Amino acid sequence: MTRIAGHLLVECLIVQGVSHAFGVPGESYLAVLDGFHAHADRIRFITNRQEGGAAFMAEAQGKLTGRPGVCFVTRGPGATNASIGLHTAFQDSTPMVLFVGDVASDARDREAFQELDYSSFFGPSTKGMAKRVERIDDARRIPEYVARAFATAMNGRPGPVVLVLPEDMLMQQVDAEPLPRVEPVQAWSDPGALRELRTLLLASERPLVIAGGGGWTPQAAAALQRFAENWQLPVANALRFQDTFDNHHPLYAGDVGLGINPALARRVRECDLLIALGPRLGEATTSNYTLVEVPLPKQKLVHIHASAEELGRVYQPVLAINATMNAAARSLEVLSAPPTLPWTAWTEACHADHLANVDPANGGIVLPGSIDMPALIHTLQKHLPADAVLTNGAGNFASWMHRFFQYHGLAKGHKTQLAPTNGAMGYGVPAGIAASLLTGRTVFTIAGDGDFLMNGQELATAVQHGGKSIVLLLNNSSYGTIRMHQEREYPAHVSGSGLSNPDFCALARAYGYAAERITHTAEFEPALQRALAAPGGSLIEVLLDVDVITTRGTLSAIRQNAQNSQRGTTM
Repeated sequence: MTRIAGHLLVECLIVQGVSHAFGVPGESYLAVLDGFHAHADRIRFITNRQEGGAAFMAEAQGKLTGRPGVCFVTRGPGATNASIGLHTAFQDSTPMVLFVGDVASDARDREAFQELDYSSFFGPSTKGMAKRVERIDDARRIPEYVARAFATAMNGRPGPVVLVLPEDMLMQQVDAEPLPRVEPVQAWSDPGALRELRTLLLASERPLVIAGGGGWTPQAAAALQRFAENWQLPVANALRFQDTFDNHHPLYAGDVGLGINPALARRVRECDLLIALGPRLGEATTSNYTLVEVPLPKQKLVHIHASAEELGRVYQPVLAINATMNAAARSLEVLSAPPTLPWTAWTEACHADHLANVDPANGGIVLPGSIDMPALIHTLQKHLPADAVLTNGAGNFASWMHRFFQYHGLAKGHKTQLAPTNGAMGYGVPAGIAASLLTGRTVFTIAGDGDFLMNGQELATAVQHGGKSIVLLLNNSSYGTIRMHQEREYPAHVSGSGLSNPDFCALARAYGYAAERITHTAEFEPALQRALAAPGGSLIEVLLDVDVITTRGTLSAIRQNAQNSQRGTTM
């Protein structure tokens, strides 16, 4: 069958199982847009309001489905706007394919209108934004390039791929056919390495597992749970992968990331066998490489990762196992354990530390103002369904969710957390909308005032395409994280972090969301219930005192600590 190349490209996506593609339309790929029109009964093109929001939605799609999220942007400014989502996918190990409409072939290398060297801009590199960057010059090879992009995005360490589409190539007549659906390759653990791991476990007294990273499936998470139960191992989740292991499980030890529970930090330092199952062990997960020292950890480190290139790149483990998460967890669950284990008291203590940390009564948190943030999160836990998707961007506001909300594990069948490990602001709102469109489940987004305005325009996308999310907007008229650092490093020298905000409720209503503002804790529960019952999206604005910036104290405490430090004392 002969048709234009843009239509063939859409057919290739359909064969790969893509149901939604996100993007901002551009004249450079009109032929693809016409392909979406021709196949509208099998695939939806979601029109975004800014390429950064579109790329975040595609990244969320990759996290939710385990298959590449798909984003389309136009050349130059469109591609550079989308780079934030690509960087998030790279650091979060999320499969994603970014399609970039490009200048026509006969205008290339003349600095044509919006022309850009995408290979130089996006990578590929171990420190770049993409695993592979390729340009399709021959329309007959579209199936080959698309299949390779999907395979590259999913295999090894998952990540993003960029395919560049010259405008004239997309308009060529072509009779090629899509290639079959690509499935990720499963790399299995070496049997000898598994025997060595069992020997290390039998010699241990204080083992600890840190699970996270990309490539997890419900089946892999369930296998991890069985492995932990067989060996009575305490399991912690890596930064913003808090749904890898069920937070309600008696073996759960907490999350290892920003604002880590000090008791858990001590457990990580004191453990004699650290099994890192999936995470890269990056800067945030290791508290700036202090919990696990570089390059030779004090703990015996077993690092299990889908990418052989990642093993030994930063840390030198005593045992490195190259395996995908699905294969690794299924290998571990059949690893036979002895009838008695010497560390059951250690495991119970790890879980007790976690329970104490999430109990507001034990936190010593006295907040200025009339809003009790731990109580708000407790209300969320009470009313949100178990399969709800929770999303956030970056900022101190997210620490409330990370500390006090108990995520249901992926082993129960659903991914429930979408958050950027690279600390990208503006992620939560578009990610939540994507989750709503893709799953139809309840979606809750927590955002700060600065974070919200980076992609709040995507509420219009939700309304246009039938998405529904609940946005809890914490408004303290400040870039709170920066203000916190300023208060610590330059006390009383606040500069550049204050914000003058719009009327967020009026703004949300203008987009088509219901909206209300609360100023007292007691007002939140009925507001949440109204939002859950509403037919469309809702925004709940919470006015916070600017001093409420962390889960562990206030600005006044930070100021006092700084003053004490100058006097040679500490709090």
